[in-house]
Amino acid sequence: MSRNIALKKLPKPRQRHLATPPQLALSDLSPSLSALTPTTTAAAQTQLTQLTTLLKTHLQKSPIAITPEDLLHFLKSRLRHHPTLSHLDFHLFRFAATLDSFRHDHSTFEYMVRSLVSTSRLDSLPSLLEFISSNPCPCSDGIFSCPKIEPMFRVSISSFCRAGRFDDALFAFDIMKRLIDGKPNVALYNIVIHGFVKFGKLDRAVEFYGRMVRERVKPDAVTFNILISGYCRNNKFGLALEVFREMKEKGCVPNVVSFNTLIKGFFQDGKAEQAVGMAREMIELGCEFSCVTCEILVDGLGRKGKVTEAADLMVEFLMKGVLPRGFDYLGLIEMLCVGGNVERASELVDEFWGKGYPPGLIACTTLIESLRGVGRTERSVELMRKMLNEGIIPDSVTFSCLLQDMCGTGGALEANKLRLLACRKGLDSDGMMYRILISGCTKEGRKKEGEVLVNEMLDRGYIPDIATYNMMMEGLAKSKGSLG
Repeated sequence: MSRNIALKKLPKPRQRHLATPPQLALSDLSPSLSALTPTTTAAAQTQLTQLTTLLKTHLQKSPIAITPEDLLHFLKSRLRHHPTLSHLDFHLFRFAATLDSFRHDHSTFEYMVRSLVSTSRLDSLPSLLEFISSNPCPCSDGIFSCPKIEPMFRVSISSFCRAGRFDDALFAFDIMKRLIDGKPNVALYNIVIHGFVKFGKLDRAVEFYGRMVRERVKPDAVTFNILISGYCRNNKFGLALEVFREMKEKGCVPNVVSFNTLIKGFFQDGKAEQAVGMAREMIELGCEFSCVTCEILVDGLGRKGKVTEAADLMVEFLMKGVLPRGFDYLGLIEMLCVGGNVERASELVDEFWGKGYPPGLIACTTLIESLRGVGRTERSVELMRKMLNEGIIPDSVTFSCLLQDMCGTGGALEANKLRLLACRKGLDSDGMMYRILISGCTKEGRKKEGEVLVNEMLDRGYIPDIATYNMMMEGLAKSKGSLG
């Protein structure tokens, strides 16, 4: 329900000097506490007794009247951490305001706002904001308003928008406009517009944007990006482009988020060529690419079956020096390999690596497995050796499979050299690797090299018993064409 409440600043309460400090009496607290505590009478009475004891112990030791600093310290250090009384902080806040000698300031206002927001007590937040409006902070007694008003209301408006309580958000927005000096910050308008878009209320977002323009608050890139995203989400891509043109007409430079949103929108609209054209327009305008930009392009072109075009585009960006350093081209490698274009994937890795863009471990593993699948063992070994030299340590399963392929083509010695290189780089040899190499040496008749491996395997505890050891040695001794 919308609110139409005419608020006005109330005059400051008349300060009265009391001979004795105000007492937080049990009888004064009881009626308000009973209304605020949805529990049985006995439970409410117990809480009331506990709160009164806590107040007398920690808040009324001094003969001086209670100050906002005293109350704030009590709320922060005592009541906030109490397991059963912390929810009564707003009750105590309101009770303190009834004391003739007490006046809240922005410190207690701010604490109370954040307390209600952080504990999701949004039902009480509108009444607190009304109270702040009717009882201004002492520092706003001059010609300027309190500088803490806008941040407090920003927290409130943001919490209302996150919860989808837009009538309350607009109510808080209107109160804030009357209290602050000048116009609200553009970020406050953006919070409301984003809230509307997030909850699928695009028409209200556009309406509030129109209000923003009428109130002569200049929109920024965030404002336009929110609207562009909203139109794209609702499949109104033509309107998104209109907002993009309006953005440039109003002198607001599009940023990477603007382009990313539009590029993704083009792909959703089935316009892959326009999406690529928008990416090239980014280069012309000097807008830096992000990793997300590249991922959107690769994914969009891949879904259209244009994986080779995606690879060529990334190489084009690489040669122009606009490819972001953190870009992980794993997705591109996977799509090329799944599509049977392993050679292109291998060439792509070489091109990127040569320009200072090393692949990640998963990308290397994916390519090695694909090369093995098409019988390119030599290329797999070359890539593995380069990985190890660059400090990219493979998993033991992939490495063992590659050793198996090498031994299967008569390369047991080279396989062992690769294992030794891996050991120096941090990959520990396991029993499976030794068995693969010993089997390869046995098939090739390399008795001497095989015995060295068997003895090393024994020293490392990978041979369970002497029978297994003798069986391996006998196999090497009986191998045909032994070179030992």
